[in-house]
Amino acid sequence: MEGKLERELVIDADGLIVGRLASYAAKFALEGNRVKIINAEKALISGDKKMIINEWLEKLEIKSKIHPRHTPRHYRRPDKVLKRIIRGMLPREKAKGRESFKRIKVYLGVPKEIEKVKPLALEKAKAKKPRAYYLSLGELGKNLGWEYG
Repeated sequence: MEGKLERELVIDADGLIVGRLASYAAKFALEGNRVKIINAEKALISGDKKMIINEWLEKLEIKSKIHPRHTPRHYRRPDKVLKRIIRGMLPREKAKGRESFKRIKVYLGVPKEIEKVKPLALEKAKAKKPRAYYLSLGELGKNLGWEYG
């Protein structure tokens, strides 16, 4: 990108709504910034917990042995799920979208090289209701069979 300074933005996903977080991350990446998202397992999905888990289980279900669902891949790990959600908000058919997707990194927890960096505060993406109304990506992953650590 000519004339633009590439910055590195760190976003802490703890307590942020997944869709809002993903739209901000996609926008920042399209502007030419490198985006690193930490604590992906603490990002929240709004809605009825049982309904969300059942929808994801249906995506993972193999309908038959003759015609199993091989693609697209449906991830269970929270960092992969979040990155896939961000990918859906980018124009990946265009070179600009593919390049911006390469600038996004999503981590479980906080890596050692990012510990000292102060994360960006996204006030508009924060959950407004108590945590009981949301399902975290970590909880979703555990219900789908993902084991952390």
